[in-house]
Amino acid sequence: MQVSDYLKHDGLGLAGLVKTKQVTPLELLETAIALVEKHNPSLNGVVQKAYDMARQAARDGLPDGPFAGVPFLLKDINAQCVGLSTRQASRLFEGIEDDHDSELTLRYKRAGLNIFGKTNAPEFGILPTTESLFYGPARNPWNTGHSTGGSSGGSAAMVAAGCLPLAHANDGGGSIRIPAAACGLVGLKPTRARNPLGPDLGDALGGLVCDHVVSRSVRDTAAALDATAGPDIGDPYWAPPPKRPYMDELKGVGRPLKVAVATSDFMGRPLHDDCVAAVNKTAKALEAAGHHIAGDMPAAPADLVTGAFMTLWTAGMAAITKGAAMLGGRAAGPDTLEPMTLALVEHASKTTAADYVVAQVMLQRISRFIAQFFETVDVLVTTTLTRPPVALGYFDVTSPDWAGTLGKAGDYVNTPVFNFTGQPAISLPLHQSADGLPVGVQIVGRFGDEGTLIALAADLERALPWADRKPAVWG
Repeated sequence: MQVSDYLKHDGLGLAGLVKTKQVTPLELLETAIALVEKHNPSLNGVVQKAYDMARQAARDGLPDGPFAGVPFLLKDINAQCVGLSTRQASRLFEGIEDDHDSELTLRYKRAGLNIFGKTNAPEFGILPTTESLFYGPARNPWNTGHSTGGSSGGSAAMVAAGCLPLAHANDGGGSIRIPAAACGLVGLKPTRARNPLGPDLGDALGGLVCDHVVSRSVRDTAAALDATAGPDIGDPYWAPPPKRPYMDELKGVGRPLKVAVATSDFMGRPLHDDCVAAVNKTAKALEAAGHHIAGDMPAAPADLVTGAFMTLWTAGMAAITKGAAMLGGRAAGPDTLEPMTLALVEHASKTTAADYVVAQVMLQRISRFIAQFFETVDVLVTTTLTRPPVALGYFDVTSPDWAGTLGKAGDYVNTPVFNFTGQPAISLPLHQSADGLPVGVQIVGRFGDEGTLIALAADLERALPWADRKPAVWG
């Protein structure tokens, strides 16, 4: 298969070529491998390779799902896959092989996706950049001196460069939406519990974490959610079932929506001028389509939000290290963890059970406050990041000052609040900065209502198309 032909298609387009026998799954895989081998030395997006495993799967015959034959990469956090390792970008998990597939991995395989490796991430997915000491930095295809975002930065880099049309990602504070914004992709964080985390987890970080994909097209994002959504046996809770298949939403909204528009972050601080321009551009397009601009975002108590969120998040990091010790017998220490992670874990180990429960209650109360706001509007439009993608090195993982580093992260992202509310939120590549870097616009919907987000995203993809914009590292 010619690379130029491969690059013309999204995932569903490539699967269509397989279904009509214009190309074989093995040809698609070899094209993807060639592109990874070409671009990975400069981007460092793929950190584990399973080429022969994927070649054998292509020869044996892949399931006849919506993505039959499409090459696929898993992020090196959460998604277990026999034949690979889930190291969470940490020396703590080095040498521990996956002995089973996660339920989500099984659903990807049933959809016909052909897994051929794992992608770069920051240690434990902590930071909104992908620069672990274990794997080294992933680099942004739009400008290799800039961050891919995190923590799904390796997946985003390889999709943005054209190596594959979609890849696995997960999000505990913005880790799908942030790299989508930084790399010019579509990144949907689904409603809490929309996709399964089993059999290893019932939930993660008190319900903050969910999994999905980054992609170049809205329809790939919709089709992937149709393929993976739904509860698993033993799940502690699950999301409300959708009204119709997500692919049906691609026709568009079809009715006027009440749209809140925010040109500040959730703490009330102003956004970068490029981000304000992105929001205003989107609002203008929505107004032209007949939607009603209805106001700003709610003013949540910033200090309470930050403190409670960080209690859950840092306690989760400490729990991961205990889990690693149970799995492989390796203890947290300077030889197994990055300096910032180690300092964070040592601090979090002092969190009491009462602290944790109080933090959960606080976030649940604030979630109800925000849910009441969404009774008055259908969606909220803001940006994913508070500024265009930062340069590599902006976040220092070698510093033990975890509070200072995470404070910088909090100033950079506009995403975590919707992890604790559990609402769906999508980042769309609707704008570019003055120097040509992607600026993602974040659209947030009501709990359980990915359908409206996908429909609105499909309308915006038609009104403000991004497919012809390509990064410097492409194809």
